[in-house]
Amino acid sequence: MSAPDTLSSRAAPSIRTPYRVKDGLPLFAVAPMIDWTDRHCRTFHRQMTRHAVLFTEMVVADAAIHGPRERLLGFDPCEHAVVLQLGGSDPAKLAAAARIGESFGYDEINLNVGCPSDRVQSGTFGACLMLQPELVGELVAAMKAAVTIPVTVKCRLGVDDQDPEEALDRVADAVFAASADGLWVHARKAWLKGLSPKENREIPPLDYERVRRLKARLPNRFIGLNGGIGSVAEGRRLAEGLDGVMLGRAAYQNPGDLMNVDPLFGDAPAPTSDPAAVVAAMADYAERHLAAGGRLSHVTRHMLGLFAGRPGARAWRQALSDRAVRPGAGPELLFEALEHVDLSQAA
Repeated sequence: MSAPDTLSSRAAPSIRTPYRVKDGLPLFAVAPMIDWTDRHCRTFHRQMTRHAVLFTEMVVADAAIHGPRERLLGFDPCEHAVVLQLGGSDPAKLAAAARIGESFGYDEINLNVGCPSDRVQSGTFGACLMLQPELVGELVAAMKAAVTIPVTVKCRLGVDDQDPEEALDRVADAVFAASADGLWVHARKAWLKGLSPKENREIPPLDYERVRRLKARLPNRFIGLNGGIGSVAEGRRLAEGLDGVMLGRAAYQNPGDLMNVDPLFGDAPAPTSDPAAVVAAMADYAERHLAAGGRLSHVTRHMLGLFAGRPGARAWRQALSDRAVRPGAGPELLFEALEHVDLSQAA
C-alpha cells in the first residue's frame, strides 16, 4: 500500500539555488551540524519550510568513497534542495566524493573549511585549511571539474593568530579563482589550540562587519553569513546587503521558527502553520522508518524543541526522551506526547 500523501511523503517542489537565480531575495540555509543534521532531521525541517536549503552533516571524502554509501548519503526526496558537505584535503578524493554525491542526487557540494574539532585537525582539513588558501583553491577546482552541480565553501574568518582581513580575503580569492559558486562565512575565528569545538562556536567574538566588507569587495559573488544568529527574523535583518544567511543551533533548538522562513525569504506561505500537522507528517515518516528497520528515537530526537515556549513543551520533550528509546516504541507515541501541549497558546 502506498504511503499517504502527507507533508513528509511529498517531494519538495523545484527550489531555486542561489547560484543560478537572482530574484532579489536572500537565501536561507540550515547549517551543517555534526550529529544533528542527518536525514531524519532534514526531513523534519522540510515539513516547515520549502525555501530553506538544507545541509548534511559533514561527510569525510574517504567515508563517501569507501564507506556504506546509502547509510551515509541516502536521503528522502522531500529534502530538496539539499547540500552534501564534504571534508577532506586531497583533490582527487574530494573530486571522487563529489561525483558520488552528484550521483545520489544532491543539489550542491560544499567544502568544509571551518570545523575546528581535533578529529578534523588530525586529518588536516576543516578550519586548518584556512592556513592553506592555495590548497583550498585546488580542492574547489578539482570538485568543479568533477561535477555539474554548484560547488561552494564554508569557512571561518581565520584561525588562531591570523589577521581576519588577510586570511578571509586570501581564502575567498582562492575559491572564486577556482570558480566556486558561493562562500558561506562563519563570522568568527577558530582557535585550533586551547578551545573545544563547542567553545569555538561561542567564545571567539562575532564580526559580521568583516563579512560585509568582503561582500563590498566582491559584489558579484555569492557571500552568505553564518554564526550566532538567533532567529529567522534576525537572519532576515542581517541578510540585508548579503546574499544569504545560515542558522545552526537556533534552527535546531527551536525548529518551529522555520515556519517563518518561507514568508520572510520566499515571499510565500509556509507549508503549514500548524505544528500538530508537522507531528502527523513525522508520525507517517517514522512509521516508514520503523518498517525499514529503524528506531523511533532516530526520528524523535530531532523534534524535542518543536514546541519551545508553549505550555506543555517540557512534558512533550520528556515523553519523547524517555519513551522513544524503549523497545517497541511506535509512532503513536508522537500523538500521545502531543496531548501534553497546549496548542491554543502561541509560542
